[in-house]
Amino acid sequence: MIVGSIKEDLILEKRVSLTPETAKNIIGLGLKVCIEKDYASHLGIQDYDYKKVGVEIRASSNDVINSSKAIIKVNCPSENEISIYKENMILIGMFNPSKNKDRLNKIINKKIKIFSLELLPRITRAQSMDVLSSQSNLAGYRAVVDCVGEFEKAVPMMMTAAGTVPAAKVLVIGAGVAGLQAIATAKRLGAIVSATDVRAASKEQVESLGGKFLTVEQTENMETAGGYAKEASEEYKKKQAEMMKDALKKNDIVICTALIPGKPAPRILTEDLVKLMKPGSIVYDLAAEQGGNSAFSEAGKINTINGIKVIGVKSLMNRLPLTASNLYAKNLFSFIRNLYSKEKKDFNINLEDEIIEKSLLKEV
Repeated sequence: MIVGSIKEDLILEKRVSLTPETAKNIIGLGLKVCIEKDYASHLGIQDYDYKKVGVEIRASSNDVINSSKAIIKVNCPSENEISIYKENMILIGMFNPSKNKDRLNKIINKKIKIFSLELLPRITRAQSMDVLSSQSNLAGYRAVVDCVGEFEKAVPMMMTAAGTVPAAKVLVIGAGVAGLQAIATAKRLGAIVSATDVRAASKEQVESLGGKFLTVEQTENMETAGGYAKEASEEYKKKQAEMMKDALKKNDIVICTALIPGKPAPRILTEDLVKLMKPGSIVYDLAAEQGGNSAFSEAGKINTINGIKVIGVKSLMNRLPLTASNLYAKNLFSFIRNLYSKEKKDFNINLEDEIIEKSLLKEV
């Protein structure tokens, strides 16, 4: 029983699904592992590092796919890959079903079992497999680092003989995993941090990190049973906009992280709201690839509006590919360990297991 992994398109994706450490762990389950030649050489990990732990190196992606029962990936397969896939394979990765509906349905029609790990339930047993949390944690950290690089002032308060430099003010929109890491990182750098989220339960988490929580008065429950944010009502959006008017005038950096699973990102900052910020301010939109939380936000571009930089983020994990790969590969190993039965020496697709049932794509 072989688990295989092939190179991603390096123009789009620098992460890998398998590290030597996780390959060794998968082999320890009783499985075999194979990869394509020069699989992770762009990260400084050579084929020899994989061979040392028992991984087989194949000459091409076709060889890997043809010999493997399961394929692990980062992103949705290309049309060329899909044409090679054979019936009854298993495919595991982050496939963004709302964006890749046609390609994923083609794979399902080939009688291939697809597990998309963004769909994992938020339960204790699934925490070690939680790809969204591991990658979002890095995204929140990197967002602050990037903003500091673009911001043309010092971030912490500095008292000098020439006078006092005031601390930068940072507003984080969305207090999920990425938002909380952004708050923590900005605080460590000496910024004055505030945050807002539709989920009232996030207030305690924000304040525990030293941030000020900006509240919108509400009576509706804005949190799903799975712990994610729900789409806001029109009434809530109006109240939110009023609160934002005052906050945006005061803050130097705004980091947008708000997402709704399976839907486009909510538009929180309108054109008029963005224009309330001071020249030299920054809006950093982590949700740009899902439509953006901010007006003027375009994935992969920096747009300057009235002296305000609106940064639309694209493929952020390509800036931290080694760390991101290490975490992602560990998530994948945990999922494979849960899916594989040592007794049966086969993958056990037990639909009574909530982890397996929720992450398995039936039809997109």
